[in-house]
Amino acid sequence: MDNAIGVFSGSTSNKLAKRICHNLSLPQGQSETIVFSEGNTYVKVLETVRGQDIFLIQSIGLDPNNEFVEILFWLDSFKRASANSVTLVMPYFGYSKGDKKDEPRVSIRARVCAECLELAGADRIVAMDLHAPQIQGFFKKPVDHLYSYPLLCQYLKQYDLDNFTVVSPDAGYAKDARSYARYLELPLAIANKERLGHDENTKVLEIIGYQDGSSALIVDDFSISGNTLINLAVELKNRGAEQIIACISHILFDEQAVSNIKNSPIDLIVSTDSVENPHVINSSKIKIVSCSQLLSETILRIYNKESVSVLFDKLPTELIVEEIE
Repeated sequence: MDNAIGVFSGSTSNKLAKRICHNLSLPQGQSETIVFSEGNTYVKVLETVRGQDIFLIQSIGLDPNNEFVEILFWLDSFKRASANSVTLVMPYFGYSKGDKKDEPRVSIRARVCAECLELAGADRIVAMDLHAPQIQGFFKKPVDHLYSYPLLCQYLKQYDLDNFTVVSPDAGYAKDARSYARYLELPLAIANKERLGHDENTKVLEIIGYQDGSSALIVDDFSISGNTLINLAVELKNRGAEQIIACISHILFDEQAVSNIKNSPIDLIVSTDSVENPHVINSSKIKIVSCSQLLSETILRIYNKESVSVLFDKLPTELIVEEIE
């Protein structure tokens, strides 16, 4: 790699950026973020980026408002410093939940964020497991939408999954759940749930296609409170599930959620390091698999103007599935 490429990190994705730079044998770009006492954010690039192709690593995760604004400032900084291009590598797009107008007088938040990111200077977006794939259409600039399921499935193959059924928590995630089922050669079931408000609580009404007594692999794109996973796990346990594993792309648990998972019927949760989450580090039930190799390969392919689509359905054999201790 030459000095025409620069990989920088926002303040809350520094560990992931370090892993990516290690994989690419690149020094991490020098920068600083300062948050003043009244909450104002200041960012500064500490090295020359003129003419470089810049890759900014930053998820919108546990502190979405501040992380989003910080990204806007970084994009503006690189553009004003005469970077040749700026690619935002945003593994988790927190505002992707706001992908539609399903109530009167509400904002389509993902669309507003997409427009702001482009106006601030993003030339390309890399995201992983967007809440809805049509969010790519909110952007006018190119979007590379990666999937974590090959990475997570490769990790899961160390377990005996012979008697497992892949379970989608709702019909909306059924297509993605089918990808897990196809990859692992397992049957698929779909839960019918009801959400009565915005309190992140759901009620499981039925599980279509589930054979009582089968162990379950629950799959979803993200979890904040863990309530959907726990409620579904309780229902599966009532139906005789011997073992319950959950697989989620992005993990946003707080301390209470981790405690609730500990006391739930779920035996194991596997997720990625798309969001730096200090609350899950010492949990015996939560395993974190790094997505850094997948993102590193994506960055390399974008920089070399090669196809990224080969990474969508399976991992290149040279990529290592790395568990984070």
